[in-house]
Amino acid sequence: MLGIESSCDETGVGIVRGTTLLSNTVSSSMDEHVRFGGVIPEIASRAHLDAFVPTLQEALHEAGVALEDIDAIAVTSGPGLAGALMVGVCAAKALSVATGKPLYAINHLVAHVGVGLLDGRTGGTSGPGTANLGASGLGAGGRLPEYLGALLVSGGHTEILRIRSITDDVEMLGSTIDDAAGEAYDKVARLLGLGYPGGPAIDKLAKQGSAKAIRFPRGLTQPKYMGSVEQPGPHRYDWSFSGLKTAVARCVEQFEARGEDVPVADIAAAFQEAVVDVITSKAVLACKENGITDLLLGGGVAANSRLRELTGQRCSSAGITLHVPPLALCTDNGAMVAALGSQLIMAGVERSGISFAPDSSLPVTTVSV
Repeated sequence: MLGIESSCDETGVGIVRGTTLLSNTVSSSMDEHVRFGGVIPEIASRAHLDAFVPTLQEALHEAGVALEDIDAIAVTSGPGLAGALMVGVCAAKALSVATGKPLYAINHLVAHVGVGLLDGRTGGTSGPGTANLGASGLGAGGRLPEYLGALLVSGGHTEILRIRSITDDVEMLGSTIDDAAGEAYDKVARLLGLGYPGGPAIDKLAKQGSAKAIRFPRGLTQPKYMGSVEQPGPHRYDWSFSGLKTAVARCVEQFEARGEDVPVADIAAAFQEAVVDVITSKAVLACKENGITDLLLGGGVAANSRLRELTGQRCSSAGITLHVPPLALCTDNGAMVAALGSQLIMAGVERSGISFAPDSSLPVTTVSV
């Protein structure tokens, strides 16, 4: 199965055989967006055009297969940036028509869970309460655990999912109602003069500061939003980071107005703790109240050291097994798309054909188009 991913700024092509990872090649255009402080859709789309053929060739070479050896093609059809999605979808359709191979249009978010079924040849990330992917991990026997959840944290998404069946039964339990966590990191990094991307810079600087120096708000944690188990509030499992971003901006302004040096390291540490605290507490709450015993942590922000540490600690305390894929499989990549496509074929799901259109707001409940 050949998988194609182009939902944002990474051009990914991956190849799997069943649940065995053969290759995972990614070309990122992040360096082209640095001077703008964020991803520019038009630049990302043009970068996908330039990178697709070389990335495809490299993936085939690494896997040791020719294009005619491919049985089927899977492509991300949404959610994501409309122009970026269009490039990947058009490339996949062209390959399907040229080779006669069946084409499957899949959901980018559900694909992040699909990596849990790969054999973990590239290794895993372990820590408190974590388990590596592989024969003894999330994808043991090529099957997902019965009571599985997924916490996806990236620049575009922050959500908690319940996975009853990876091919046809995925439910969103909670999500951000404004900024994604990664987006908040980028915006706060800009306020602190740390540049783009903001996640790695804040994570590194936070180690030099005190998370207790400043208390920033935890969005949507008030009783009116949380409610109770018997009467859940309107945002019990949801997140909001826009107010936190504003609080950081006001904090910086106050130091500057007083003519004082801005304690950048302390602000970075306090901000990161606020983000990670509310993400992990609500994710674990959702798992406990919905009978979820295994949790997959994915998305680019899964690289954050404090997020991994605190998620591991809280999952361990709650009796939840945390699974963290290798970093290369947490960020957007073609292998996850191929992995989900492979599952769709084995489940007997009908191919998508070539009449579908990319959908930038494709709901997570739609696994394939």
